[in-house]
Amino acid sequence: MLHIESRPERSRARDLQVRLATCETEVREAQKLRWRVFADEMGARLNSREPGVDRDHFDPFCEHLIVRDEAAGRIVGTYRILTPAAARRVGSYYSETEFDLTRFHLIRDRLVEIGRSCIDPDYRSGAVIALLWSGLARFMQENGYEYLMGCASISMADGGHAAAAIYDQLAEHQAPAEWRGFPRVRLPLEALRNGQPAEMPPLIKGYMRAGAMVCGEPAWDPDFNTADLLLLLSMGQTDARYARHFIGSRGE
Repeated sequence: MLHIESRPERSRARDLQVRLATCETEVREAQKLRWRVFADEMGARLNSREPGVDRDHFDPFCEHLIVRDEAAGRIVGTYRILTPAAARRVGSYYSETEFDLTRFHLIRDRLVEIGRSCIDPDYRSGAVIALLWSGLARFMQENGYEYLMGCASISMADGGHAAAAIYDQLAEHQAPAEWRGFPRVRLPLEALRNGQPAEMPPLIKGYMRAGAMVCGEPAWDPDFNTADLLLLLSMGQTDARYARHFIGSRGE
């Protein structure tokens, strides 16, 4: 059985609790939060059969990590988690809709994919993302998975110039050749570089500080109108400070 931790973790500032969703009602509430953030706030075109609920064919195979404000009785943050066994059942990882992952074949049995991360606008102070990352770290540790993969999105609202600049800033974080994914719809970086600086998104900055690698050039996601970077984090190479902060020492 997949589990995350014996005791839910809480934030002292609010009555926030992180854990895996335990019923369809909680999954549906997380999917409604995703719709509000991705469709209503960001303008994404979501291919869902039910307006107001972001659901696709990967969802039934995923674990859904949630942060609840127990006092308010609402889900305020979520990630979905696709394990190697679940990816085999559904037929692929979600990232494979955007990238060719042929070179990942040697680590697929130890590779967990995360995605659809979002936080309620009223809770974007940092506490919720810290709890989500803590929950992910515990999930990986307690279930013995070694690699964490996901797409980090950069807005294409400016036509992609910021995305090209941010990708260039990440040159020192490139993964080795054996861990490269190849975009199915490649961003034309050469045409988008205009010399203008771009601010690194906080989420990507956090991934890099934790020790994540960029697995090649970004892909264009037309439904979300974003440039997506494929990121890979080896739990064995995670920055020690982050490991202590999110999952404690190995002896605990």
